[in-house]
Amino acid sequence: MSNRSNLMSSSVQPVAVPLNTAKPVSFEDTSIAFSAQSDFKLRKTYWLFALMNKGWLVKIGTFFMKLALKLQLPIKGVIKNTIFEQFCGGETIRDCEKTINSLHVAQVGTILDYSVEGEENEACFDNTVLEILRTIERASESQDIPFSVFKITGVAETDLLEAVQRGDVLTTEQQAAFDRVRNRVDTLCQRAHDRNVRIFIDAEESWIQDTIDCLAYTMMDRYNHEQCIVYNTYQMYRWEMYDQLTKAADVAREKGYFLGAKLVRGAYLEKERLRSHEDEYQDPIQATKEDTDRDFNRAIDFCLANRDVVSICLGTHNEYSCQYTMAHMKQMGIAPNDRHIYFAQLLGMSDNISYNLANAGYNVAKYVPYGPVEAVMPYLFRRAEENKSIAGQSSREFTLVKSELERRKGCKH
Repeated sequence: MSNRSNLMSSSVQPVAVPLNTAKPVSFEDTSIAFSAQSDFKLRKTYWLFALMNKGWLVKIGTFFMKLALKLQLPIKGVIKNTIFEQFCGGETIRDCEKTINSLHVAQVGTILDYSVEGEENEACFDNTVLEILRTIERASESQDIPFSVFKITGVAETDLLEAVQRGDVLTTEQQAAFDRVRNRVDTLCQRAHDRNVRIFIDAEESWIQDTIDCLAYTMMDRYNHEQCIVYNTYQMYRWEMYDQLTKAADVAREKGYFLGAKLVRGAYLEKERLRSHEDEYQDPIQATKEDTDRDFNRAIDFCLANRDVVSICLGTHNEYSCQYTMAHMKQMGIAPNDRHIYFAQLLGMSDNISYNLANAGYNVAKYVPYGPVEAVMPYLFRRAEENKSIAGQSSREFTLVKSELERRKGCKH
């Protein structure tokens, strides 16, 4: 332990490190971005993003899909062959094998994301644990799957997590339920540790995030002393998150374990602002998008400078953030394939980032959601909404696909 303590006593200095010899990366290179897609698949992608590029159509389409599912109308086939095919790997892990192999060819890893949502009962929580354990086992079988992932709300009632965060005196029944939550989380993290598989704990709403953080840090102190296994997620659109990240690193350094940090901008902006307004407490979200971007970049700088104790995954579809990270890695002499640094994007989005980064030798993985079509619809609705709400996201995807189709057409003449 003495050598470990000495190693963690100061930040890594960029000296005596092999030069970063990564190839220049252009996120405009569509030939690399869509190399895995046939002409037929690319045309389907083109029409899907053409539709998603129209906000009013997304709103109407989402409404009618929800209505059709509620009325149990036979639309599963339509959904499965369109939006589900674009953003999900399949209904089971076995179904995802084709996607896993396709990503592997492009040197892009897979993060199997069991995306079933909306059920809150003990049987469902236990079934979710069993499924996440299967993703860990599959990840342990090859290097094609560098991470597993789960949400705490997949194994715990939201109301219970909120009660714990408020500091409520739990009833005997509630305490027993929360003990089961801790046991489920520990079961997943211990299996990840035993199988040498890194595992993300996803971020959620601010009113349950403190509870999630406590669980995550307990797991890190338990399983991250030899290497970084457990990762917590930091939503940088929250104004206090940069300080929380740096304090977490200080604690990790003091206690002698590695901090796993997945950096994201955030996913619950509208919900967070509405609740803070209705309940009259301070809005936890940054005042401006520029403030979020500033803190995201500060977090990148901090993690790179402290990579002796911090391992990071940048979960981002922001091209500038990726270029910023690459530039700073090069400046600091950090190799593109440094095991402490990963980039990650969602399946079906930002292939221009994922595939071009991987082609240049950087560590990249795609989140590959899976689960029964009906059960993953809440996830798919969010994808549609996010593409609509993120400024220019659908337009960017649409333009890139259109450019590649035109390039291929030109190559045939």
